[in-house]
Amino acid sequence: MTSSASPVATLRLNPKAERRLKGGHLWIYSNEVDIAATPLRGMQAGSQVVVEAANGKALGTAVVSPEQLICARLISRDSSQQLDASLLVHRLKVAMSSRELWYSNGCYRWVYGDSDGLPGLVIDRFGDVVVIQISSVAMENLRQAVVDAVNKVASPRCIVLKNDGKLRAVEGLPEYVEVVQGALEDNCAPLIENDTRFMAPVIDGQKTGWFYDHRENRAVLNRLVKGKRVLDVFSYVGGWGVQAARHGASEVHCVDASAQALDWVEQNAALNGVEERLHCWEGDAFEVLRQLRENGERFDVVVVDPPAFIPRRKDIKAGEQAYYRLNQQAMRLLNRDGLLVSGSCSMHLGDDRLPDMLRTIGRELDRDVLIQHVGSQGADHPVVPAIPETRYLKAVFSRVLPTR
Repeated sequence: MTSSASPVATLRLNPKAERRLKGGHLWIYSNEVDIAATPLRGMQAGSQVVVEAANGKALGTAVVSPEQLICARLISRDSSQQLDASLLVHRLKVAMSSRELWYSNGCYRWVYGDSDGLPGLVIDRFGDVVVIQISSVAMENLRQAVVDAVNKVASPRCIVLKNDGKLRAVEGLPEYVEVVQGALEDNCAPLIENDTRFMAPVIDGQKTGWFYDHRENRAVLNRLVKGKRVLDVFSYVGGWGVQAARHGASEVHCVDASAQALDWVEQNAALNGVEERLHCWEGDAFEVLRQLRENGERFDVVVVDPPAFIPRRKDIKAGEQAYYRLNQQAMRLLNRDGLLVSGSCSMHLGDDRLPDMLRTIGRELDRDVLIQHVGSQGADHPVVPAIPETRYLKAVFSRVLPTR
């Protein structure tokens, strides 16, 4: 369903609440709204409103989620602009042009929500296969317009709606996965990343089937693995491990709790002719790391790239303990002068926390830790400077030495 009518409702802010928006932020919190003048209860989820400062000055147009803490998200600073088919096409073109500057093979995160002026929308492109993930009522209402805009801008062979994310439940939306155009081979989409071939399980895999965000960090590691014995923990479909093998690692061990994920690892290894140098371990990461240590295994490189241990602010303490335990076990498995790559996709983990944990763990294990590189998300996950939450990814590369 596509709405073509101009926004008629108004969202009035409390005095001084417009300061964040004027500073570049795009979110409006429910406690910033003058509910006496513009009651949130009377607004329909997904509707578009004109946002006004307390003095009545228009600040732009937003889509509303009246039941949520973030009750509105700005889509334009032009109060006459609405989110419609025309704006979708324009924003998709702008987003594509920015990705094509960095990645020329048609494999990238095409749309990254708020950063591309399209809150509630994520689109990943795998050449002529496009995977769309919608997480808001506003975008769900525009679902067909999104599909039409994708076709107009990219003309893909296949389009998948991968609408099974947790954020949909928060918005009261049903979960579903549907191929709305074309067909897939084995429910997967082909891609190339850092000269390595993969099949991304876009139907049955996590999120959109692939994680483009660590592309640049994996490229850094690829330069360092020739002749090395590598351990890839939380390997999923082999983004780190298969690339390491493809770039000259002598031996790669991939660890994941999912047997299906490890099957995909093996298939991707075979695609690149490195299956004989790659080994899989199924099981809980912490238990497998403990077992490897008991077995006397040691590695030149250990990569730990877990899921978000801190999904919410209230999980910070428990999540930091999990990151600490994981990196401690990983560091114990390193050979002398080994390399530890420690990743985190938790936006609530402060930038200084991983380096500080590694320092503390090193002292506990009588090791010297030298941080040689700190990476973040790639250019297809652009950051809005005023919204720290749009920058979430960390990758700390540490050389771990015996105490000097």
